[in-house]
Amino acid sequence: MKRQLLTAIALVAPLLFANSVQAGNRQDLQKLLSSGECQRCELSGVNLSGAHLIGADLRGANLRGANLTEANLEGADLTGANLTGANLTSAFVTNVNLKQANLNGANLTSATINDSNVYQASMNDLTITGAEIYNTGIGIGGEDAQIPDWK
Repeated sequence: MKRQLLTAIALVAPLLFANSVQAGNRQDLQKLLSSGECQRCELSGVNLSGAHLIGADLRGANLRGANLTEANLEGADLTGANLTGANLTSAFVTNVNLKQANLNGANLTSATINDSNVYQASMNDLTITGAEIYNTGIGIGGEDAQIPDWK
């Protein structure tokens, strides 16, 4: 009997935890969409495809695995944000502050990236196929790669 109860709890507990995380995502997502401000918000895995996040304040936000396909991030502040594994395919990333952001594993396929600050950002395993990158220190690296000293 105890074994069955423990098995049932083990199966149900992750579902309960997942629902509470999703509820937090919903509240933070609503905050972002209504005010354009969501510092240190929990937005991992959210779907912001096609969203107009012009000038959004997302400093320190967790956007791990978020879908930002075709999102407009012009002038957004993503300082210290976690964008690990985020999908930014065809996103518009102009004048975006990505200082100290984590972009490891992010997909920037066909994105337009102009005049953005990536000082001290972590950018391992980026996908930048077909991306248009101007005045931003993102490129194919190596020992001879030069990255501007943005501050």
